[in-house]
Amino acid sequence: MAPGRRAAPPGPGGRPSGHQGEPRDRAAVAGALRLLRPGAVLAAAVAAVSYVAAVDPNEDGHYPTCPFLSVTGLQCPGCGSMRTVHALAHGRIDDAVGLNVLAVAAIPLMAFFWLRWARARALDRPVRTKASHPALIWALFGTIMLFWLVRNLPFGSFLAA
Repeated sequence: MAPGRRAAPPGPGGRPSGHQGEPRDRAAVAGALRLLRPGAVLAAAVAAVSYVAAVDPNEDGHYPTCPFLSVTGLQCPGCGSMRTVHALAHGRIDDAVGLNVLAVAAIPLMAFFWLRWARARALDRPVRTKASHPALIWALFGTIMLFWLVRNLPFGSFLAA
């Protein structure tokens, strides 16, 4: 150190407060904290898929029956979704499509929305609160309702799980 110059007073952690790495360290911590929620959702999804992959929903007694199916004898739009996830986890795409084609189609959609959310958080940009144009949301709702109706009609038995 040059004569007559004093060292900067120590900051938190005993390092001088003017340490060059601090802003970068803070940015890295802030970035990691922003990704905490998307990471937690991803971890929960991986855990759920891993559990369904390990515990076969095709065997009786492992999972409860769909309440709508129990009460009405009709399949809801989600009936067969766990068996679909189980089939996909084991690489049986044809079986998965046969069990619930809507669930198979929803997986890329959910992945898209998760990636959009995680990217916005990583870049510290605002997360869109509006999923999409209202017409697209109504079209999705109509598709789900139509799927629900058709899979329970005699000519739509190919959609039944």
